[in-house]
Amino acid sequence: MPASLLKLGVNIDHVATLREARYRDRAHGEPDPVAAALACEAAGAHGITAHLREDRRHILDRDVVALRRSIRTRLNLEMALAPEIVEIAVGVKPDIVCLVPERRQEVTTEGGLDVVAQFEAVASVCARMRVAGIEVSLFIAPDLAQIEAAGRTGAQFIELHTGAYAERVQEGAGVEQELQRLAAGAALARSVGLRVNAGHGLTVSNLPALLAKVPHMEELNIGHSLVSRAVFVGLPQSVKEFLEVMRDYRLGPSSS
Repeated sequence: MPASLLKLGVNIDHVATLREARYRDRAHGEPDPVAAALACEAAGAHGITAHLREDRRHILDRDVVALRRSIRTRLNLEMALAPEIVEIAVGVKPDIVCLVPERRQEVTTEGGLDVVAQFEAVASVCARMRVAGIEVSLFIAPDLAQIEAAGRTGAQFIELHTGAYAERVQEGAGVEQELQRLAAGAALARSVGLRVNAGHGLTVSNLPALLAKVPHMEELNIGHSLVSRAVFVGLPQSVKEFLEVMRDYRLGPSSS
């Protein structure tokens, strides 16, 4: 696979959400997020993302262990800075962790990590992961001060929060400004030695404009839209539809 190919990471949290709606606090249940991950891999996904929340609202500890044992692509564990979750990550050894903000009342992760305000805590987790041989990504808004701080934490990646862009597309206004913010953020990240991923709210319909304007992206992490589409066409077909849209991106319009 060419190093410059834009990769698709599939977030399977929503598969686990559906399971927990019926089988909460049971040792079994369906649909199985691990089986979903394997189906996505077989369809061409380059990695699997799962968020082990402190309240265990969807992905459970046993899912993370089973994913590490079962998948053959890249395991991306989304997690808060909570010491308990840090210890689990060190034990499981995903390929990469993505540090995210976490609030109990939110439905899904909203807003980016405040690296400026939490710099010492973030840098400490980055150092712990480096010792464990685990890469680190920081889920942040395309804010230049946050990206500059991220470059000093020891993280290898940022994941640009594309939620505001997705909202502007829905509203039909402010789209170009958000694309400019994302492009500037990606360029700054690259200049300070960070690699760039992106995700949140991405769909087959809003991806083309993002791909046309934002450089340097290596991986897109997509969950809700992909799983929603799978209700109608199945996971393999949904994965393939996203891969088709992403096919011609080669680290962006201003990559060299």
